[in-house]
Amino acid sequence: MAHQHNGRHAGGHRLETVIDMVRQQQPEKAGRFGFTGGLEFTSLTYTVVKKQRGAGGEWEKKDVDLLHEITGYAPKGCVTAVMGPSGAGKSTFLDALAGRIASLDGRVALDGVEMSPSLIKRSSAYVMQDDRLFPMLTVYETLMFAADFRLGSSVSASDKKLRVENLIEQLGLTSSRNTYIGDEGTRGVSGGERRRVSIGVDIIHGPALLFLDEPTSGLDSTSAHSVIEKVHDIACAGSTVVLTIHQPSSRILLLLDHLVILARGQLMYSGGPKEVTAHLARMGRKVPMGENSIEHLLDVIQEYEQSEFGVKALAEFCLTGLKPPKLTSTYGAEGLSTVSSIAQTPIMGVGVGGEDFDHSMRSQHSRSPWSGVQLTPSRRPKHKDQHGRSHNPPGAHNHNHRYTPEIVMGTPTPLSSAYTVNEDDYLTPTHRAAPKATGAPGVGINALGHRGKFANSYVGEVWVLMRRNFTNIWRTPELFLSRLMVLTVMGFLMATMFTKPKDEPQGITNRLSFFIFTVCVFFFSSNDAVPAFIQERFIFIRETSHNAYRASAYVVAGLITYLPFLLLQSATYAGIVWFALKLHGQFLYFLVMLYASLLSTNSFVVFISSIVPNFILGYAAVIAFTALFFLFCGYFLSSHSIPLGWKWMNTISTMKYPYEGLLMNEFDGDRVFATDPIVLTGDSILRELGISTVEDRKWRMSNYC
Repeated sequence: MAHQHNGRHAGGHRLETVIDMVRQQQPEKAGRFGFTGGLEFTSLTYTVVKKQRGAGGEWEKKDVDLLHEITGYAPKGCVTAVMGPSGAGKSTFLDALAGRIASLDGRVALDGVEMSPSLIKRSSAYVMQDDRLFPMLTVYETLMFAADFRLGSSVSASDKKLRVENLIEQLGLTSSRNTYIGDEGTRGVSGGERRRVSIGVDIIHGPALLFLDEPTSGLDSTSAHSVIEKVHDIACAGSTVVLTIHQPSSRILLLLDHLVILARGQLMYSGGPKEVTAHLARMGRKVPMGENSIEHLLDVIQEYEQSEFGVKALAEFCLTGLKPPKLTSTYGAEGLSTVSSIAQTPIMGVGVGGEDFDHSMRSQHSRSPWSGVQLTPSRRPKHKDQHGRSHNPPGAHNHNHRYTPEIVMGTPTPLSSAYTVNEDDYLTPTHRAAPKATGAPGVGINALGHRGKFANSYVGEVWVLMRRNFTNIWRTPELFLSRLMVLTVMGFLMATMFTKPKDEPQGITNRLSFFIFTVCVFFFSSNDAVPAFIQERFIFIRETSHNAYRASAYVVAGLITYLPFLLLQSATYAGIVWFALKLHGQFLYFLVMLYASLLSTNSFVVFISSIVPNFILGYAAVIAFTALFFLFCGYFLSSHSIPLGWKWMNTISTMKYPYEGLLMNEFDGDRVFATDPIVLTGDSILRELGISTVEDRKWRMSNYC
């Protein structure tokens, strides 16, 4: 199948892949000229409430814009890089485009169709900065499980395999096909290969949008270039690619088609890398000979950010063409008056003198925002409100407007010299023609509206998750073998220490000590799983955020997978101590309580692992809560002796129920356990400990576990 032409299999139909390396190369990149598709974003604003001390020392709430009125586009078939100094809002901006911010103001559209956050998530892939992969799966297995999750049952198994094989070849992972992903303790693929696997996992279903957060972070120059080169191939196949990047090398810059440069959450530049030099020249800050133009622009941004003027002047220049004030060592009155004039100047420069407004921003190669568009009353900027925000800022699409003759067709849209305006771009969504189908991989926007949220059925998700869980368990047997060994050793130790407890008061004490220690052993035996559960949590978050499967399916698959192993551990310990100590009651109930106890502690460890940031805090939290549960389980103080204010701790103690259940099974009925100095029956011992003697409650204890 690998040698079949143009990705066709025996059935004759073509398999769409994300990177079609055998496609007919076009002489010029789609999107350079006359290109109308891609991702548009209009007036994106993200405001958070920040507490700070006022002049009087009191805490005050203040609205802070992490993103402020950002308008622009990311063309289809191109790599759009989001750059800026530290704290510029790059990752926040990427999250905003990817629909990962709920309280976002503004508009995001793909190919002219306005996108809701849920629709963006279904039509996009988001590659996080950290590679969250299972270390004991091979490259092929990782991509195959991703295909099973994202492609669903509608694609046959043979087609999934063919797509994975093609993707492995196109990502340059052929030599590492059967190599483990690896981690700090297991040798695996290199850092660059691991990053490419992460990208492959998220693009296996052919998304229309691809977002990458710092894809070159932590990689050497060669690996970083290889990753961006593959991302560039993905864009060439027709996807819209947006990534954040910090200090790209000169080789990587050659692979970037479009730049969005931010500072303090405001737009500083939007356009091609080659136009940065002209942009700086119009600003009056020519690039020195031999210096990188993008680095020089970032230096200029930093200079203004540290000055009294701030970066707002540069944002105004990007939006209106109004030159920013020149920086001087003294920041004289002339500079300050120029800054103050920015807010008072009409948006299109009406009444601005010759040197203050850069008319070359309307040149053929680099247009000013909204050049060629005569502002109608419905599009003119309105007065700012009390918070200083424009109700209808420049660059904002009016959702209720229709196409008007004032729009000059074929002229660049805001902040672009290549992205042309079509009539449909200014029609309302209800009047706009349906987007034309493209040859790009993935599904169309219209198809997404009718496709289910999940690719697989519920049973299908559980089955795939179970197969992956069993594969991981088979590759990491030490996790369960270590627990089994601990319980086996402790079982023999307990059997030799508490051999045949006598029917006397000391024998009763020995039995109580045995049962509480048994419960403690079972609870502490699962603490070693904290790092594994935390690692899996990050993978779970990444996969469920892309609707790979339902959270409930993950829980059910985990239970089905781990229940047999937990049963084996419980049965091993129960079989050793029950017959050695000649315990009373029912063996089945004894086994059920141990099994429920082990299941309870595993669930508790999973819960703690889901809320702590790292395994160090996870260990601390598990140990602390286990100690508290041990203190209030009823062994040191019986339930009726615990102070009223602490009885709630006795109620929530997960050790209480298996401990009391084991005692109810051992001290059941009228059997005599001591005769000197007084006769003690099983019921009297339970009543003394504050434990119910009702038979029904005995079985309810297993449910409470």
